[in-house]
Amino acid sequence: MLTFARRALLGLVGRSLDAGSVGRRWDGAKSISNLNASMDAAGPLVRQRGAYYARNNAWVARGVNAFVGNTIGTGIKPQSRHPDAQVRAWLHDQWDAWTDRVDVTGMTDFYGQQTVVGRSLMEAGEGFVRFVWSNEPPYLQLQLIAADQIDPALHRDLEDGRRIRAGIELDTFGRRLAFHALPSRSGDVMPGAWAHVRVPAQDMAHVMEVLEPGQIRGLSWLAPVLLRVHGVDVYEDAQLVRQKIAALFAGFLVDPNGDAAGFSGTQTGSILETGLEPGTLKTLPPGYDIRFSEPAEVGDGAEFLKVQLRAIAAGLGVTYEQLTGDLTGVNYSSIRAGLIEFRRRVDTVRWNMLVPQLCRPTWERFIRSLVIAGKVPAGSFERTPAHWLGADWHPPGWDWVDPLKDIEAERQAVEAGFKARSQVINERGEDPERIDALRAADRERGRRLGLDAAAVAAPSPGTEGGDHAG
Repeated sequence: MLTFARRALLGLVGRSLDAGSVGRRWDGAKSISNLNASMDAAGPLVRQRGAYYARNNAWVARGVNAFVGNTIGTGIKPQSRHPDAQVRAWLHDQWDAWTDRVDVTGMTDFYGQQTVVGRSLMEAGEGFVRFVWSNEPPYLQLQLIAADQIDPALHRDLEDGRRIRAGIELDTFGRRLAFHALPSRSGDVMPGAWAHVRVPAQDMAHVMEVLEPGQIRGLSWLAPVLLRVHGVDVYEDAQLVRQKIAALFAGFLVDPNGDAAGFSGTQTGSILETGLEPGTLKTLPPGYDIRFSEPAEVGDGAEFLKVQLRAIAAGLGVTYEQLTGDLTGVNYSSIRAGLIEFRRRVDTVRWNMLVPQLCRPTWERFIRSLVIAGKVPAGSFERTPAHWLGADWHPPGWDWVDPLKDIEAERQAVEAGFKARSQVINERGEDPERIDALRAADRERGRRLGLDAAAVAAPSPGTEGGDHAG
């Protein structure tokens, strides 16, 4: 039994934490004690609602497109770190040829698949990519798997401490051993067989944001805003109907005798279709009156909507301007400040999710497919696997807010030694070796054709070679 002093002390500590207190102010408040349990109960419905609004709500569709377009754009591309320049160039050529045939359905290439995974991250909270091996070229292809195909309702305890939770097979440490996939999506017209297919973990890339330790499935990034989006959707529909009614100019004739007070026109049921010429003076008999519809005002709807859209933008991780396209009142400093924060979020998604969970595993399996095909000597790969597997990944560069200022800042950073020239090129999503090769080809072509020397002038000292940061 607690002593009086200890009970008093615990009561004092509890009251000092408002967030942990109880009372009328917390009536109806909710909490999450286990994200996995919450997602087991509501995850599929959240994904379905996210997909609906991403395709039917203009604001959400623009927000998703803005985030995916800025995060992936034309693709996050590899740059081999092999020490031999000729081998690097050869690997890049092999990669470019392979990416055109990588999609098992033939619908897109690897960078198009990145875009689909990015959309799935926002709508479903996760993306699945299966590595499909064959005995014929190209030996390795990728298959996109919808999130609901990894059966979220499949839970089972297995032997040796293994268990299946939400369609994912785990060991005692929570490491992924396999994914249990349905051969087709629920709701397909011809779903076919519904037996689960066990896909080993090494043949599946699972891309998701980890929000807490032990999390098994991803949570839709639209979850924080879906209820607000639904409310805004209903509000906008009501406003549209209100404006439509307001635009329908209607009059109501108070007619005690039923003779239309001398008005002429076509009578359709109880509606008299008539009109008055400008400047007309019409005398009504005693007891008659005309009243016109005047819909009630509903306050400042535009300002209310703007507040809601700001909250939706914050929940999606984009700026208000990206969500709405509204640049009213925006200046250079404010748009730059907003983009800096947005780009940090984009970099988090790139380097904490897409690159480690999708891009690196894909590059590793691509290299191994070259070994299987006999294009990379097995002995060389086994002796120095790091030379072959090492690669840097470069997303598309950011567009400059003010090109003149930004280019000048980059030039001064290179001249001051704060940056390497190749680093600037990499940040633009380009390959420094490719850029140097193109510049050398331009100079050679200019000399051969006798072009103006200024047009093919050599770069300033210290800018060629030797500074290609890996």
